Amino acid sequence: MSDFSKGETPHGRQPRLLEQVHDAIRRLHYSRRTEETYVHWIKRFVYWSGRRHPASLGESEVTAFLSHLATERNVAAATQNQALAALLFLYKQVLVGNWAGSTISCARSARCACPWY
Repeated sequence: MSDFSKGETPHGRQPRLLEQVHDAIRRLHYSRRTEETYVHWIKRFVYWSGRRHPASLGESEVTAFLSHLATERNVAAATQNQALAALLFLYKQVLVGNWAGSTISCARSARCACPWY
């Protein structure tokens, strides 16, 4: 019988990335809607990066993805913040140790015409 203390599944393999995301979200008691949203943004990030594993990507790729959302996809600033929150969760809670912890600076959405921004 396999020892599950090493992060293996009952089938003897390491859990896939999205399984790890689901497990971390449930362990922290996040809402189901938050889980759906985070998984959505993590999938979009993986597809945008050419289906590379996020562990092999870094801060520059996250910044480029968020800038891509603002400049090419024209998403609102709130949407960009949701994507950032999902990616920070991925790197800080799931891929522990793969994040330098510095701040992210990227292009912001131009859709907001508020004079105070």
